[in-house]
Amino acid sequence: MHSLKPDKPWQTKLSSAGLVYFHFGSQILANQLGLTEDDPVVRVLHDKLYENFVEEIDAIDNGISQWDGEPRYAMTTNVSARVAYLNPRWNDKDQDTEAGFQKAMELVGNEFLDRLDYYYRAWLPARTLVEEAIQQRFEVDPSGEILVLAQGGCPWKEHLFSLEQEMDVKTPLKFILYTDQGGQWRVQSVPAGLRTFQNRLSLLEEWCGLRDEELSEVSGIPGCVFVHSSGFIGGNHSKEGALEMAQKTLAQQMEAN
Repeated sequence: MHSLKPDKPWQTKLSSAGLVYFHFGSQILANQLGLTEDDPVVRVLHDKLYENFVEEIDAIDNGISQWDGEPRYAMTTNVSARVAYLNPRWNDKDQDTEAGFQKAMELVGNEFLDRLDYYYRAWLPARTLVEEAIQQRFEVDPSGEILVLAQGGCPWKEHLFSLEQEMDVKTPLKFILYTDQGGQWRVQSVPAGLRTFQNRLSLLEEWCGLRDEELSEVSGIPGCVFVHSSGFIGGNHSKEGALEMAQKTLAQQMEAN
């Protein structure tokens, strides 16, 4: 993809699937969504579906491993593997592949459209929610390091990291506030990266593992519910309480520096 369009980062050698997607993917997405090919939504989803659907097929078709050395376990349920199982068995008398090919087209087509529907109706709205929260971050706290999401349950991590770069956020974000299913407020540390358990800033160590009244007494913040033993997340009955938990942690970091 990078060799055909240098602004794209993917270096995986294209299979026929990737080549078809490169030439016709935007047109397919635009037709499915009722949009034009140059719509920003189509551009964003085109990249997302390549990275999270088509590139995998390209790599498997071209024999490119995800890692060096032997994997710890076998992965046999990906799209390519499921399609392969539709081929006639080696010892079947009937070696006609047409029936399996028709099933494969239906299988892959439905999964592709399901993935597009998810990204369009769930993943993309989450991106919008995070973008709006970043734009409003200084209304939450003067530091600009705390976000409040308008709706709980939003998958925010991937969007936050990409939007920080796109929006040229100077000071990295430290905490996200949102409601849980019970209506209580959570304050969660922003991880150092997508695939790490390290935090940019954990909640205060003296709060870790405490709950309810004991936590409220130690922290001096009413309504506390808990802080995880690792300090990556905490809870409070109110938005104001959760915000104060984040603010007190930020203030102590500033004092330490």
